Amino acid sequence: MNDRASEALLRAASGAATQTRSPSSAPVETRYCVCNLCEALCGLEYKVQGSTVVSIKGDERDPFSRGHICPKAVALKDLHEDPDRLRRPVKRVGADWQEISWNEAFDLVVDGLARVREQHGSDAVGVYQGNPTVHSYGQLTHGLDFFGLLKTRNRYSATSVDQLPHHMTAWWLYGHQLLIPIPDIDHTQHLLILGGNPLASNGSLMTAPDFRQRMKALRERGGKLVVIDPRRSETAAIADEHHFIRPGGDAALLLAMLHTLFDENLVHLGRLQAWVDGVDDVQALVQPYAPESVAQSVGIAAGEIRRLARELASAESGVAHGRMGVSVTEQGVLTQWAIQVLNILCGNLDRVGGALFTQPAVDLIASGAMGPGHWGRYRSRVRGLPEFAGEFPVATLADEILTPGEGQIRAMVVSSGNPVLSTPNGAQLDRALGGLDFMVSFDFYINETSRHAHVILPPTCALERDHYDMVFLHLAIRNVAHYSPAVFAKPDGTLHDWQIFAELARRYESRVPGARRGSWSQRLIKRLMRRLRPDQQLALALRMGPRKLRLKDVMRHPHGLDLGPLQPTLPQRLRTSDRRIRLVPHAIRAHLDQGPGTLLRVPEPGELVLIGRRDQRTNNSWMHNAERLVKGPPRCVLLMHPQDAAARGVADDATVRVRSRVGDVLVPVSLTAEVAPGVVSLPHGWGHGRAGVRLSVASEHAGVSINDLTDDQLVDPLSGNAALNSVRVTVSV
Repeated sequence: MNDRASEALLRAASGAATQTRSPSSAPVETRYCVCNLCEALCGLEYKVQGSTVVSIKGDERDPFSRGHICPKAVALKDLHEDPDRLRRPVKRVGADWQEISWNEAFDLVVDGLARVREQHGSDAVGVYQGNPTVHSYGQLTHGLDFFGLLKTRNRYSATSVDQLPHHMTAWWLYGHQLLIPIPDIDHTQHLLILGGNPLASNGSLMTAPDFRQRMKALRERGGKLVVIDPRRSETAAIADEHHFIRPGGDAALLLAMLHTLFDENLVHLGRLQAWVDGVDDVQALVQPYAPESVAQSVGIAAGEIRRLARELASAESGVAHGRMGVSVTEQGVLTQWAIQVLNILCGNLDRVGGALFTQPAVDLIASGAMGPGHWGRYRSRVRGLPEFAGEFPVATLADEILTPGEGQIRAMVVSSGNPVLSTPNGAQLDRALGGLDFMVSFDFYINETSRHAHVILPPTCALERDHYDMVFLHLAIRNVAHYSPAVFAKPDGTLHDWQIFAELARRYESRVPGARRGSWSQRLIKRLMRRLRPDQQLALALRMGPRKLRLKDVMRHPHGLDLGPLQPTLPQRLRTSDRRIRLVPHAIRAHLDQGPGTLLRVPEPGELVLIGRRDQRTNNSWMHNAERLVKGPPRCVLLMHPQDAAARGVADDATVRVRSRVGDVLVPVSLTAEVAPGVVSLPHGWGHGRAGVRLSVASEHAGVSINDLTDDQLVDPLSGNAALNSVRVTVSV
């Protein structure tokens, strides 16, 4: 964006932000788009009258989601109309907030960040990117450019409280962090899910809208769904088979299943034999993990473990899939590695009905737009945790803010995230953010994190901007392309996220000498790309992509363009240097060479382990300000097995104190046999009772934050991913 364009932008945004109400005489129109609240990418049909949403329902003509809709999508109307949502920038003045112009806001942010960098170095500025970052393609096209100008190693994101083990495993085995095999659930005969609840999430790292109907189809063709989970989740409730497991026991279970494959001669690589190395190494590593050796620590009988392995290996087609529940344990990386090896040794990788790689129209892998990844090139200053793909584990963010010394974080850029509620030991991070020299939040709410900011820059909301999913189509169970125009025009006085980032980048580059490095041609390309709107960059990416599509052709399909089912792509899709899969990375070998150790730990009598859970009407921490999503019985309750409650004198519906090493909360308890004995469960995303939060509905349904109990010191030793589901707690009345 050049100076002239920048001036035009600020003139256009200088008027007051308006919310116009539509006259009843305005015609009702129908518009189609894809929901970008979560990974499911469900097609939506809007009825609108002027600038008012009349109704939202699932788009039955969408070839991917087939009319499916969840409660969150209906609440997009509430988000659009929410009076608490910011439309103009604000700055903090004491304990209050003052609305300011965009011009003043940009100056304050650039000056605040530049001042900290000049006084303390570039690493004194930290960056945290939340989950919604990848649900706005404008943040991807323009936000990354701005973050790159900051030249800081102190980069963090929600990845390290979620799917980081998936990325590390994909990088090790297949050569790229985004090259994650996707379960072909529309054609499989046997689906094994560990620590995932796709009936609530509609698939996570397995974009699968309308999961219930897809499982109905699985059963109709004679297939089987098996779920391993410490809780009888919504998905477990519809499964053919559900096994309780002790939290964190998944790695030992999988190693025992691998042991069974070798012990009973069930290893069948098939065509994969041509590209796979290290089968004998796997056999040697899993030798100590016979089902009889792990059964007590896992909580599943040895005979059942053997049967689980036999049925997966002998199925006409089958696939194992593990999600967040197993990723956020102390053995998250080992668990995800074992799942991939299990699929490979059963011959189910790159096989219809097994696990397949996607072929998206915008291919961030083949184009090089996203780097393959790297691990441990440098480590965090305080705890020595390894970076992955240029990010440190967020479990150490508070350490880096609170610990004095060279490289201490003194300013934060928080983009579309609420880490006070979503990262471990949130109370400690809450205190840390309060002591920063400067902080800017890109958010349209004053929430538990952004209340610490000196300046908040609010982008337009989902209905006011266009969208094309750049990331999750790499993880979808079917190849599709779907461009969504904005439902409503951008209101006067507001800016899109990409416009905010582009202007900040232009000003920061002018303010800070040397902010833009690289050759003359690289700097020129960056500046040219910054001037292009997201849709213009999308048009280039589609045209240069593997399918050579034109944006106008995609736009001719308002319900989405079906590009067909997933197909085998090996070895061409591999990004390893020699197009081979080496089953045993050095780090995994070293980890297992330490011996069974904690993998075979037997819980102590009376021990309680806390796990999280997902609710279909919750979108992490930020959709609780919609009345329709929080009405009804309270959902922020502790689930506890009656056997554990009786041992502690706890009655149903009582208020109990849950205590961990880092904190304690008071919360209502619900007694249920839907959690395993020794396990208690709280949903994530709640805790809106902190002072200064301006979420009128959410504050009335505050709940408690599970991350005031999770332990920032408890991490996966290989990745530093937070072990949110491995926290030992006490419960008392």
